Amino acid sequence: MSTTRNRVAVLHGVNFDILERRDPDLYGGRSLSQLEHQIAGWAREAGLEPLFFQTNHEGEFVEYLHRLPDLADASLINAGAWTHYSRAIADALDVAALPAVEVHLSDVDAREDWRKVSVFDGLVIEKISGKGADGYREALDVLARELGVAA
Repeated sequence: MSTTRNRVAVLHGVNFDILERRDPDLYGGRSLSQLEHQIAGWAREAGLEPLFFQTNHEGEFVEYLHRLPDLADASLINAGAWTHYSRAIADALDVAALPAVEVHLSDVDAREDWRKVSVFDGLVIEKISGKGADGYREALDVLARELGVAA
């Protein structure tokens, strides 16, 4: 396990593998690969080492969270629709017990009522939504400060 305390797992959930096919007004029009490339650059600028994970399978997401303490020092999580109802993912995030920031590309609080609920409330340092890709940069800065990483 690294002693540098600068590894950040960036977890993307359901439907992120087809991000470029989703409504560009809500999700930015870029592919997951393009988004991750941008996040990787921001992470390096913040003195962080990003690790990326995406799945459309809730159980795989939970299992990754189970392994998270051996892989990373913090997490940035955008679980997509699972954010609003998956108690299994919330429980696994709680068990991982690492600093985490919840991110959403769209402004979930200005959308359908069911999107206003987050099962991660109380488990994350901060929730950032509606800032598009820039929300990831903000989340990385929050995590860098939390980890005491000097860029």
